[in-house]
Amino acid sequence: MWSTSAACMVCILFGIICNVRKVYSQPKLIQRKTDQTHDQNAKLEEDIQKVINQIHSLSSGNKNARSFSISSTGEGFDLNAYYGALSNVYTVFQPLLRDKFIDDLPKIIVCILSGRQDCGLEAELTKTVSMELGKPFLLFMSSLRSQTCTPLSSDGESDSFLRAYLRMGESSGFQQTFMNIVSSLPLSGNLMSAVIGLVDAAVKYVSEFLATLLQVPMDFIKIALQFGISVPSLDGKETCEQGDIKQLIMWGINHNVSWSFGTSIIDIFLDIFLAPVQPPCTYPGPECQNPPTASFQRSISEDTDNNDILLKCDRHNLARLNDTLCADIMTGSGAGYSTSVLTFCQALSSLSPNQIEQVWSNMCYIIQALLSPLSRSSDCSVGNIQPSQAITPSSQSLPLPRSAPRRIAREASNLKQLACNYNDWLGNKAVDAVLVSLCSDNERDKFVKQVCNNSLLMRKLLSDQMNSWLYGYCANSSADHVYMVSQFCSYDQWIDHPSVLVDPTLLEFCMTLDSPRLIKLICEHTGFFMLLFTNPENGQFMPNCTNFLPLPLFPDMDQVMLDSCHYSKWHDVTQITIDILSQCIRLDHNGFTQEVCSNKTFLNSLLVNKENAWLENHCSTSLSLLTPKPTQAFNIASWCDYHTWGDRQVDDTVVGLCWQYDQLSFQKNVCCKASVFEKLLEDPQNKWLTSVCTDIDDIAVLRQVCKYSEWTRPIIVDMTELALCAEIDPLNFTSKVCVNDTVLQNLLTNQDNTWLIQHCANYSKPGISPGGDKGQGEGPTGFNPVEQCQYSSWSISLPDAVLLTLCWEHDQTNFVSSICPNAGLLFLLSREPSSVWVGSMCNTYTNYTTTTTTTNNNNNSTTTTAEPNFCLVRNLVRQFNWTCSADFTSACQPGASQNIALQMMVRCWVESLRSRVDYLLTPPVATVLEQAVSTTVVFLLALEEFKNTSLHVIENIRLSVLASVGRYLERENNVDKRRVLLQCFGRVLTSLMQTARDVTSDEFSFIKAYFSIQLSSLRSVLTAAHITTVRLILQYYNTNKDTLQLSNKYLSTMVSVLFQTHLAEDGSLFPELAPLLAAATPADIQALPSLQNNVNVRETINRNLWRMTLDQRRAFGFWFSKVMPPSNITRGHQSLIRDTGNLIAYLPFHNFQHLSPAQLFDGLDVLQTNTLTSLKQEFIAQSIIGTYRNLTAQDFTRLGNLSCLADPADLLRYKDTAVFSVIRDIVMNCTHEGFSLPSSLISSLLLNSTELKVPSSLSPDRLAELALLLPSLGAPFLQSLTPSQLLAVLPALNSVSFSPAQASVIVEKMSSSNTLTGPSQLQELGSLIVGMKTETLLTLTSDRLLSSLPAMAQHTPGLSPPQANAVSTKLWGFPEVVSWLDDVEPLLFCTPLVSVLPRTRLLVNNITTASTKSWNTQQAIAIFKEGLNTKPNLINQDFLSLGTVGKGVSCKVLQERFRADPSPSSLRRILAFLRQQPGPLHTSLKKCVIDELYQFEFFSELLKDLGAEIALSMPVSTIKKFSTDMMDALRKMIIQDPHHFLLLTRTKQELLVDKIVQRLGMYTGVFTEKEFRSLDIMAPFVVDEVFIQLDRNFFINNLDFLGRLCYSSSKIDIVARILQEPAAFGPVKNWNQTTLSQVGRFLFFLPDDKLQEISLALMTVGRIEKLFMSQRQWEQGDVGIHCLDKNEMQRLSEQQQFVLQFFLGFLRINPGSPTPMVPTCEILRTTAPSAWTSNSLTSMSPTAFSNCLELIGHDPFLASYISSQLLKKVKQIYGPVSSFSQSVISQLGRIAIELSVEELSSLQLTERKSIAAMGTVSAWSNRQLAALFTTVLNSTKKSPSQLDSSLLVAMGHIVCGAKTTEMNVFNAVEFSWSPRHGYVSIGERAN
Repeated sequence: MWSTSAACMVCILFGIICNVRKVYSQPKLIQRKTDQTHDQNAKLEEDIQKVINQIHSLSSGNKNARSFSISSTGEGFDLNAYYGALSNVYTVFQPLLRDKFIDDLPKIIVCILSGRQDCGLEAELTKTVSMELGKPFLLFMSSLRSQTCTPLSSDGESDSFLRAYLRMGESSGFQQTFMNIVSSLPLSGNLMSAVIGLVDAAVKYVSEFLATLLQVPMDFIKIALQFGISVPSLDGKETCEQGDIKQLIMWGINHNVSWSFGTSIIDIFLDIFLAPVQPPCTYPGPECQNPPTASFQRSISEDTDNNDILLKCDRHNLARLNDTLCADIMTGSGAGYSTSVLTFCQALSSLSPNQIEQVWSNMCYIIQALLSPLSRSSDCSVGNIQPSQAITPSSQSLPLPRSAPRRIAREASNLKQLACNYNDWLGNKAVDAVLVSLCSDNERDKFVKQVCNNSLLMRKLLSDQMNSWLYGYCANSSADHVYMVSQFCSYDQWIDHPSVLVDPTLLEFCMTLDSPRLIKLICEHTGFFMLLFTNPENGQFMPNCTNFLPLPLFPDMDQVMLDSCHYSKWHDVTQITIDILSQCIRLDHNGFTQEVCSNKTFLNSLLVNKENAWLENHCSTSLSLLTPKPTQAFNIASWCDYHTWGDRQVDDTVVGLCWQYDQLSFQKNVCCKASVFEKLLEDPQNKWLTSVCTDIDDIAVLRQVCKYSEWTRPIIVDMTELALCAEIDPLNFTSKVCVNDTVLQNLLTNQDNTWLIQHCANYSKPGISPGGDKGQGEGPTGFNPVEQCQYSSWSISLPDAVLLTLCWEHDQTNFVSSICPNAGLLFLLSREPSSVWVGSMCNTYTNYTTTTTTTNNNNNSTTTTAEPNFCLVRNLVRQFNWTCSADFTSACQPGASQNIALQMMVRCWVESLRSRVDYLLTPPVATVLEQAVSTTVVFLLALEEFKNTSLHVIENIRLSVLASVGRYLERENNVDKRRVLLQCFGRVLTSLMQTARDVTSDEFSFIKAYFSIQLSSLRSVLTAAHITTVRLILQYYNTNKDTLQLSNKYLSTMVSVLFQTHLAEDGSLFPELAPLLAAATPADIQALPSLQNNVNVRETINRNLWRMTLDQRRAFGFWFSKVMPPSNITRGHQSLIRDTGNLIAYLPFHNFQHLSPAQLFDGLDVLQTNTLTSLKQEFIAQSIIGTYRNLTAQDFTRLGNLSCLADPADLLRYKDTAVFSVIRDIVMNCTHEGFSLPSSLISSLLLNSTELKVPSSLSPDRLAELALLLPSLGAPFLQSLTPSQLLAVLPALNSVSFSPAQASVIVEKMSSSNTLTGPSQLQELGSLIVGMKTETLLTLTSDRLLSSLPAMAQHTPGLSPPQANAVSTKLWGFPEVVSWLDDVEPLLFCTPLVSVLPRTRLLVNNITTASTKSWNTQQAIAIFKEGLNTKPNLINQDFLSLGTVGKGVSCKVLQERFRADPSPSSLRRILAFLRQQPGPLHTSLKKCVIDELYQFEFFSELLKDLGAEIALSMPVSTIKKFSTDMMDALRKMIIQDPHHFLLLTRTKQELLVDKIVQRLGMYTGVFTEKEFRSLDIMAPFVVDEVFIQLDRNFFINNLDFLGRLCYSSSKIDIVARILQEPAAFGPVKNWNQTTLSQVGRFLFFLPDDKLQEISLALMTVGRIEKLFMSQRQWEQGDVGIHCLDKNEMQRLSEQQQFVLQFFLGFLRINPGSPTPMVPTCEILRTTAPSAWTSNSLTSMSPTAFSNCLELIGHDPFLASYISSQLLKKVKQIYGPVSSFSQSVISQLGRIAIELSVEELSSLQLTERKSIAAMGTVSAWSNRQLAALFTTVLNSTKKSPSQLDSSLLVAMGHIVCGAKTTEMNVFNAVEFSWSPRHGYVSIGERAN
């Protein structure tokens, strides 16, 4: 409830509004419920109108427009009339107050401020009272202001009212009096306790009173601030504007952030009211080295948009009502607010936005009117300025003597008195520097126009060193900066005149106005760098050149090098001008230094010309700073091993090299390590380090303490600091202190520094005293105080700093007695910076001294000696027993101001109160006061902004803000609020932090919060972050990445944002991103900004490539290729690869192929350390070995296995040389590592050795070395080996991949002399197990087989079906097999069901073990059924525990499980269980899952949980109904697991992909790389219309990726056409060797007519073999093995046949053609027997043919006419068919098809391997099958009923030759298994 007096006061304050027009319309009363009668209301209205008229009559102005601006004349007014009006107002207000007028007052005020005319008579009365009666209030305040007018302060402004009454300036005696009182208090224990208690009570009472008083107003203020300060928030695009510090604090107030500004607000007020007075210096000169006008900083007002200034009245961007506290109050969620606040909000809610702006504007003007008397006004005339008195003792104040000259501020009261005639300044007469300064201060605009914009005049004025401040002045003005830069920053002229040093002030000027261009030139131009920083004073401007490259990698020497800089042609030195020298230094600095400066003889001949004298200094500096470019590639880590530099001598060239290429680490490990730095400086050649190492930690004392540049200003420097600098830095100290009179005089203002006089005298020139008294030759040792300390004359001529200090030091008593009582002299001394300390000294000696008296017996004289107290403030704090952490250094220094002492006292007192705050302040009081303090801080920030001044707010609240935000982020769980805080205020929070080197944990707390941002918001938050914030984030991550444990997706998103947003703005960020590079996606890497030429960026990438995936490396290579076009590569240096580093190894082959053999050979070491594609490896080998014909053994050793990829003909050139043995060893090593090598290479280098002619002569060691070649040597060679030889090398043979026939030969030979079925022999066979007869395996006991199973399991894929069946059947015949499951698991796939069925119950009992084995579908079904019958509870209650047995679940059981718990989580668990099953699921089971789940409404949510196998079992008609999201989920599943997609039929593959492409919108336009890669394995299955639009650049640059995919016949034709397009490789006839290597297996896609256009010389035998091998490698891969159907495979075989026969001359038979070659067994293995002609095969020697018989027989594409010819060849070698051995029969394969029925009947099929060889053939006729079946029965002497599963499996297709009667007697169980795991199915034969 408002009191009456409060209401009246509100009315008076509210009335201070300007130009409010009178309202003559009949006002309306605000309607309210009342008990008054109509007559009473009418009477009240009449009284109100009378009072209004009476108040209006008081105004003497216009009746229609009343102005309330207060006259400055202070004219009087009639108090009686005003008193009468006030009495009537009070009378009228009595009934209104009783009638709830106060409750409606906020509504009335809002109505009036909004400008509405229907507010009622109460409102009119309120407005009238406030407007008319507010005049005397303002007049009263104005009169007070006029009485407090003070002279202009040092900055030229008059003090305000607050400063007059509250600011404690140096001229006031308040501080002195206060300190006297405090120091004289008897601080006893009882008194201290009483004082503390009294102070605590006062603090508590005042706090409670303020809280009560401010509680309601704070709500109004908070609403007003919310209107005026629009707090940023997220918009619809998830972005927000960056808030400033005011908005941050307001956001915190709105969200209950505890700002804790208590201490900060005290510091702010102390800085405002107790700030030390700045030196009275506004002009440049020796006494003022740092005038304000010379600052190079831009004014804030120049770049600030004032539209959002809080205290600006004309605002049109106020916040909305819903964004303020009113929204919560009116909705009822803001409980606890007063009724007046609710009324206020309701009144605002009824206003339009324009009316709310009017309320703001009017209220703003009211506040300004109220504050106007407190600020500077026109009442204080400038003409009345009086000089302030000097500081005198508090006991007396003497008037200024008339004889003393008056020293006034250097400004002109009348500009006409100034001789600012700028036109005359251009004359020959010198211009006084003081006059220039005065004109610049008083005619700023004209001065800028006439001087700054006139280069001629500027140059003349700058010729006087006193005017050097003009650079800063003009740079900070509105002058035309472009013009000034063009006139003064002429860098070419600087370079052309290297003998003229660049002045530091000029360099600073250009660095300010033209920094980007200047920094770039400095960093990229070594000569320019040397020119500038040869001057040590320019070292402070040295930029950070880590973002710039020195020289480009590919200099165009024709453009860069001048013809005149050929030093070898400089024979006549008289013809070498200064211009030539300058240009050569500029364009070829290193070359000039090495060729000219290093040649002393030639240099001396140049120095004969006196005009070249400057060259000597240049060369001396250049040689000392020379950092030659390395000629050899080096590893930064190995060369720059900084940790050893402190213990050894380091070559100076290595130091320069590491600085040039590793600046970040160099700065950290050298510049910041004193021991290393000082060790390097021992070498004179390393002196240049002092100019580049500017950030030294361990020896930072030179930088932190010896701040010579700051000593030019009148500041107090501690004596210990000076002594330290003089000791450790004597050269600089002498040159910058002793020789500089200004610095020396400033330092001598501290009387403790008088030792400088003697010190500098020892280093000064004779005859010149440090004090500047030249020519006297007398130092301080001859100082005579009586003669030189003439105090009486100092009032006329002030002493200099040296004389003043000497008199104080040597004549202290007379000094104090003569100076301190003289107020006039003190005043004059206080105006000089070098003597301002005298006033403080006098105060100290007058008030705080102890007097000691000594008497001299001889003359009875008495001497008084003053002994100053050490530090009063510290003593007082100790006496008050305050615990204070403040640093008293500044307050205890000699000459320290009283303001600093008072500040220290207040801070210590406040700190002592902190421990009692909880006792003194209750939580409600503390809350209100905290809000009040926070609001005050906001107002102070707004005042700074409005007045464009500094109140030191931000520096005082900085730590509090950061600490408060850190605490808030730690406790706040709302992720949205945390996000808004970081995204909208991250920049301002970063600006509050110190440099990244010196951050505290509290300051880093908000940086840590970035790592807890939700992934969905991370991109927008990081995008909004400032680059400095990003650096801090990266710094924190690099330090704490091990503990953060961020997901890969988080890191990927993070690095994506940094790449796309921040790195594009600041390339120097890249080295800090190094730990995140491995998380970048290839797409983000390829989109990197153009930083390829940045050395640091390249080195960073090179160092981190090893941590990246191959796709990431290739992406970096693609990105780097943008600046490595073929022209740059071909023009590059020989060391291009070494200079570039690892990155060049991943260039696209289109660029890589342009590397020359010389470049490849030079950079071979770099290339070999990286993962090269086979194409690049082949290109390197063929380029180097094909080009260089005289390679040494060392060269081939360096090439290593790359040598195996060279053209065999190039290698065979070395056959009769010493190098050949090295080549042979390398090729042998390649075979060991699995290289697919051309047959000619193997034959010529390895198989043609004479030692192989007699196999039995080979030693065991040699045979072991040749083990990998034995399969190539063939069965005849193996037959020639003795059993002892084979047994000796068995450990080497058991891992070699022999064919079954070859393995059989080895096993039989070893069996002839040794029993291989012994306990340990069987398991030693290894891969040779495939050569053991099935019959032998059947004879082994179970324990023998079981012990051999672990070794045998490694080669089970090589076992034939009969062998595998025999072993598994044997073992499963024992009940103990259930305990052998771990051993027999590798054979489960071939174990007959008949063997498993008897063990199902045992398996169910041991379900824990059985559930982990890889059962096939039939086995799993059998076990599941058994479990369902014997343990139904296990199935129903713990279904998911069945593990791999779950593969056999029935549809019925699965449906029951789905329906038992149809929740999404339960269904997902079951689907995950099915996805984990080994091997394919049964078709019926997959259909069951789809049919059941498709009925659920959330089926779309379960799609990604189905897995690719189940999802792809859905019909296309169902899939085509999928939404875009579902289709995309299906796409991702297929890409993740493509195996099941490849198993689909070709028709379903194409239909499915077509539906996906349509749904995802890829049907039109270019088929881009992104779209292609998004489809991955499915991409080639798009319709032809889409595929033909494939991006050609992507096609060419990714042939290796495309070659791994599967293509249908139509796509093969499209690929062939694309290959021949000009955008690809062009016409086939123009293809070269490199083109063929790139095309690879795609060559088989070309039609026959195009193939014939390829040059015959290119298609060598080796090239053809590589084509065949690459195709076979693809066919055996994961994609190729499922890609082609029979027709496509047949077409491909025919194409391969054409390629081989055409290019080897078989199709070009004519009389002139050479005889077609006869294939060897080796070339048949690399190509295919079916590709050769029958004549070529039959022309083989018997030995070669026998060796290849197994290979030829198993070729599935062998034509019938060829087979018949080959059978004849077999009969010629082995005789009639009846004599064929079991080994020969097993090798015949498809050749056996040509046998007649009679010949088949004569075969002896006694062994399972021979039976299996016949059973694998599918092309038998029915008659042949019948004959074979009968032959098997006759050979094995078994009846049809006696055939077991092992024999049935071996028979394969032969089973189909049995008669119906014979089939009827088959063992049903045995037969049910054999067709499934044999070579054929009955259904297949029936078809």
